[in-house]
Amino acid sequence: MQGNPVSSASIIPTLAREEYERRQRRAQSGCSDIWTILDAVMDPEIPVISIYELGVLQDVDYDGERVTVVLTPTYTGCPALNVMEEDAREALSQAGYNNVDVSIRLAPAWTTTWLTPEARKKMANYGVAAPNGDAPTCPQCASEQVSVISEFGSTACKALYKCHACGEPFDLFKTI
Repeated sequence: MQGNPVSSASIIPTLAREEYERRQRRAQSGCSDIWTILDAVMDPEIPVISIYELGVLQDVDYDGERVTVVLTPTYTGCPALNVMEEDAREALSQAGYNNVDVSIRLAPAWTTTWLTPEARKKMANYGVAAPNGDAPTCPQCASEQVSVISEFGSTACKALYKCHACGEPFDLFKTI
């Protein structure tokens, strides 16, 4: 096998297509400074992760006069979306971009696969477990000895769990 190049047909994708495309839009964007400004906009419900890390910030465009920001909510009716939009507008305004349109895109629907690896780590450090397959783990001690207390945690997008190893309750971001 030595010397055989790996063809693109033999590569197994590790990202959902939509998440790959989102990352490509950012990487190939002509307005990287605007993406960087928006990296400071945090999720109001988990304020240690940005709206980009959460997967809500989908795209940014700047035509020289107007900035267009595209957001996809974690679920339809998410009450935090209005705060995210206001915070994005404020961050851009403080950077001198006063003409801002925010577009809400519902399709494709947001999914927990859009959470970046950084978001998952930050969530665990904050005490909120990110979904990782079928076995939820405690963000405090990494035990899989957990059980659901309620299907609804501190927000509708989280469930409340209890760890039987360390005894701590914790929110688990629901798999979508």
